[in-house]
Amino acid sequence: MRPLLFLLILLGAALSAAAQPVAAPHPTLIVLAYHDVRDDVGLQADHDPDATSTDHLIAHFDWLRANGYNMVSLSQVVDASNGGKPLPKDAVLLTFDDGLESFYTRVYPLLRAYHYPALQALVGSWMDMPDGKHMPYNGGDCTRSCFLTWDQVAEMQKSGLVEFGSHTWEMHQGQNGNPQGNQMPMAASIAYDSATKHYETEAEYAARVRKDLSHSAEEIAARTGVRPRAAVWPYGAYTRVGREVAADLGMSVSLSLGDSVPTLIPGKTIPRLLVSGNVTANRLGWLMRHQARVDATRAVQVDLDYIYDPDPAQQDRNLSKLLDRIKRMHPSQVWLQAYADPDGDGVADAVYFPNRHLPVRADLFSRVSWQLRTRAGVRVYAWMPVLAFRFPDGKDLPSLAGEPKPGGDHFRLAPYDPRVRKMIGDVYEDLAMHADEAGILFSDDAYIRDTDNLGPWAKNTPAQNTQALIDFTKELTDRMRRWRPQVLTARNLYARPVLQPQAEAWMAQSLPAFVAAYDMTAIMAMPQLDQQSDRLGWYRKLTAQVAAVPGAMERTLFEFATMNWRTKQPIPDLDLAARMREVQAQGARHIGYYPDDFLHNHPDLETIRPFISASDYPYREPAR
Repeated sequence: MRPLLFLLILLGAALSAAAQPVAAPHPTLIVLAYHDVRDDVGLQADHDPDATSTDHLIAHFDWLRANGYNMVSLSQVVDASNGGKPLPKDAVLLTFDDGLESFYTRVYPLLRAYHYPALQALVGSWMDMPDGKHMPYNGGDCTRSCFLTWDQVAEMQKSGLVEFGSHTWEMHQGQNGNPQGNQMPMAASIAYDSATKHYETEAEYAARVRKDLSHSAEEIAARTGVRPRAAVWPYGAYTRVGREVAADLGMSVSLSLGDSVPTLIPGKTIPRLLVSGNVTANRLGWLMRHQARVDATRAVQVDLDYIYDPDPAQQDRNLSKLLDRIKRMHPSQVWLQAYADPDGDGVADAVYFPNRHLPVRADLFSRVSWQLRTRAGVRVYAWMPVLAFRFPDGKDLPSLAGEPKPGGDHFRLAPYDPRVRKMIGDVYEDLAMHADEAGILFSDDAYIRDTDNLGPWAKNTPAQNTQALIDFTKELTDRMRRWRPQVLTARNLYARPVLQPQAEAWMAQSLPAFVAAYDMTAIMAMPQLDQQSDRLGWYRKLTAQVAAVPGAMERTLFEFATMNWRTKQPIPDLDLAARMREVQAQGARHIGYYPDDFLHNHPDLETIRPFISASDYPYREPAR
């Protein structure tokens, strides 16, 4: 066989294996989220990605019945959550959002014919829209006639098949969320007033949400005689603060959007599977059976320091370069630096978001992360240190090892000190309050040396110190989840504790412990960090060690260096591609690299794209 052909076959097999999703455990409940139902979906360049055709909805209902699924009401879900009668096997809750007129004309007759219960989420301001007013809706133009009337709502309420929830009164829209004017979900983001240069406080945000949800709940109660008990969050975005307000108003059921499997725990928000793209019944069935699948991750780690420039015009040009590159590359995630580190020592002296304790180099993270999400279609993780902070008002805070020697360890605050934990936790919570990140990447500064000043942790075993650091990152995550309840976690892990598990004794890091604790463990597949030989055999050994840990391959990302840290020279593109290809051939599913020098096209876009892209066809389109 020719060498080139063999390499192409090997690469194809590796990419195919990486793309195969893993089935989730059998769920107790599946919640489906529908929107508009029309007869003409897909015709004449339809712009509504969430619309479902009437014939496809009928096929969905037929498929659900033929495959033994049991439609349940919200009442049954609430009862089961509170210790009442368990849900039947293969339970499905049908939900429909936005209070569209098609729910009465097309969906309601089908619900009666199949005797399927459903929840409809109403947006009060849309239903109360004055005659003659127009508003944009999913690529189209809507008037009052697009939405249900209150008489139709009252009629369906009396049927016993339909329950109505609040989709807010007027928070199903964007609002100014930062100084650059990015529009962010109104119900899940604090507002920024460009005139006063003022961000909402937590109290102001909670008062605004309370006013809106109170209006919505009171209107639904007045029109139907039944007060809503479900808050259905627009765009699936919510905060714990908002959820607590909704519960206080009687809406104890909280529904979002997401791929995770619902858990019937009172007070927990229920994720829903969004039905979009006018999927067929067979495709819907596949999605339901793989709802919590682990798709292959392709991550690019980006320094926000490369975007920042004191000249706003140059900063905009830098951002445009990044957005264009990420759109063309099409990874699934971008791990974006949220702290400022212009001297490259890995220590946060300043950050790129408003906060209580550190200087703000520029209020930039929110803008860049939102642009990456909305224009490049990627999930953005905020990349932050865990211990490496220098607080201007924290000079008396204890550190683990004092000031490091040049080229040595990071400067690291002592995580056992309550003041350190609070100040770092405040910064993490402020990050979540001011930006809508999908996840958090805990950086490579979270380690403990056996020579460190360990204070009360000095008597711990290595495994106990490993767990103590994990517990601290969980504490930080919980602070973030007050504002971003669905935030995912990833943490950097040095390769040495993987190749030499005994290294846990002087690093407090362990692959099995990380796999159990985080959604993703990002192993720094960078032999230069340990003065190791940079040969393919090293990567094969690393992959084999990961594969030997049960479940690790599904939750481990291999992160490659694009820079040789010893020589300070870029790693050749083809060498980087060969390393990625090698670990994929050994069974790795998740890969990424750092840093991405988008200003100088390194690694070369066309060379690296086939290995890092999540696209179905990650190659340059043939010239016409």
